[in-house]
Amino acid sequence: MSSQTLTSPPGEPVEGPPAPPVHRPLVLALTCTGVLLVGIDMTAVNVALPAIGREFGTGASGLSWTIDAYTLVLAATLMAGSSAADRFGRKRVFCLGLTVFAVASALCALAPGLGWLVAFRALQAVGGSMLNPVAMAILSSIYPGRTERARALGVWGGVTGLSLAVGPIVGGALVDSPLGWRWIFLINVPIGLLGMALTRRFVPESRADRPRRFDPVGQVLIAVALTALTFGVIEGPHLGWASPAVVCVFVLAVLAVAVFVAYEQRRREPLLDLRFFRSVPFSGANVVAMVGFASLGSFLYLSSIYLEQARHFSPLETGLILVPLAAVSVVWGPVSGHVLARWGARPCLVVGGVSYVVAGLLLSTVTTTTPIWLLLLAAAAMGLGNSSISGTVTNAAVAGMPAAQASVAAGVAATTRQIGQTVGVAVAGVTIAHVALDQVEQLAASTHVGWWLIAAYGVAIVVLGVVSTTRWARATARRATSGSA
Repeated sequence: MSSQTLTSPPGEPVEGPPAPPVHRPLVLALTCTGVLLVGIDMTAVNVALPAIGREFGTGASGLSWTIDAYTLVLAATLMAGSSAADRFGRKRVFCLGLTVFAVASALCALAPGLGWLVAFRALQAVGGSMLNPVAMAILSSIYPGRTERARALGVWGGVTGLSLAVGPIVGGALVDSPLGWRWIFLINVPIGLLGMALTRRFVPESRADRPRRFDPVGQVLIAVALTALTFGVIEGPHLGWASPAVVCVFVLAVLAVAVFVAYEQRRREPLLDLRFFRSVPFSGANVVAMVGFASLGSFLYLSSIYLEQARHFSPLETGLILVPLAAVSVVWGPVSGHVLARWGARPCLVVGGVSYVVAGLLLSTVTTTTPIWLLLLAAAAMGLGNSSISGTVTNAAVAGMPAAQASVAAGVAATTRQIGQTVGVAVAGVTIAHVALDQVEQLAASTHVGWWLIAAYGVAIVVLGVVSTTRWARATARRATSGSA
């Protein structure tokens, strides 16, 4: 990428005196700090799950909450983070997100019990809600062209792969060392604070010309629906699927969604303009994001449990086995950006879906003696799928929307990712919840359902990738956005 500079684009007001020239590669690198933090945290924590479970004396349900507390709160607050950035300034909110994430990471490292860790993970998510979607809005403002934006998203995907590469290795090494799993959270602190300082210095301030009003009722309804759904899926195996508590939370989730839809349709400036979902490319991109991250979350969760509990690999060895996922993401992420810029979303989505199918099928019959080469191959296939989909779905969601709605569209795409990961981890936890973690043969066999689900997710992505990129689908996008501000 060249060292080209430019001034802030029209329509993006800047605070204070005229802004200096913007060094786009530097801004891209700094906004990728959020991706780096979230990616490292996600993969490192997955590797640490067995160690956390042993220290706090918890099983699959508690470990699921360790992951889902973060993804659940993140999904519920992403739209609020996007709205705040549009109103108060994207640079300002991005810096605040880095600071909150760093402070919450330090608190996670000091957690005296599982409940405290879950609570501090939720606080981490509040910081995370101000990172990725806001960074996407910043990039959209400095890369207004379709081709340039697609290439920048390719770099974005490569950084995602880099974070996945660093996370398992660093996390595994720290868990195996005398420092222990708590240092997995502490490494976020210097990265977050350094990123905040550099962002304040080099990233230009921007905000939406017409920021949308806050919608606290809509936010609460989303939070209620997601929390109720996640609680029901995680606790169903223990309380019983027909128990009053589980039935009530599922009913509550449905009611919250119904009230949200009815309420948003009456608002002058809704949290989420439901008309956009009449666009097949926009809807398809968000469903693919949801399914794709359900696959990734399931894979990371099940892999860590299978490798460390059923196969007795150390955390560091587990991290090394997962490295192909990250290595392929690093290499293929930028390439997928060029493919996206030249041929559109369909090739990337089809490649991503097929890769998930391959990974799921390779692992669908694992035992306690499955050869290492097969596990490495499955991890590489997951890396190819993840890097093909990550940038593509965000670009597809943003590209068809009016410029004033770019931040909202990016926020929706990020939200559906986290919903997918939350539900994916919860469902993966259900598949092994009936087996004690020390019953290695039964534990390995119980993961088979989860691997088959990943293959099914891949099939769905292929179908959606084809349908959402047809001429008919593009026509629905034009009709859905006509007359939108």
